[in-house]
Amino acid sequence: MRGWFRLTLGLLAVVLGALWTVQGLGYAGDSVMTGHRIWAVVGPVVVLIGLVTLYFGLRARRGRG
Repeated sequence: MRGWFRLTLGLLAVVLGALWTVQGLGYAGDSVMTGHRIWAVVGPVVVLIGLVTLYFGLRARRGRG
């Protein structure tokens, strides 16, 4: 079970970050976050954190972490 938590958390962060980016840029409607530029900045940061977390989760699954 090594690395599963990091993989799950990383994947969740990537998906949420992408969603927040799309909402911040105004492409997704019907949300209080739509059109607010702060989410267009926060989203990619969360995606980057998620990718780093995925990397370390994969390393743990392979036995190197």
